[in-house]
Amino acid sequence: LIEASIELPIQVNGKVRDRVTVSSDADRQTVEKTALASEKIQAIIEGKSVKKVIVVPGKMVNLVVK
Repeated sequence: LIEASIELPIQVNGKVRDRVTVSSDADRQTVEKTALASEKIQAIIEGKSVKKVIVVPGKMVNLVVK
């Protein structure tokens, strides 16, 4: 049994701020774009620069901002 979609937590500087649902076979770029497009994440990173985006496929997304 294979799941069609998975829910991934999005962390900003190590703290979980939101969760997004993506297809289970989504590539890194798709997951990154979905995470950055989240309304909650947009509000948190507004006016800040994203230094690094870490995507662990099937597990999580971590954004490092300053």
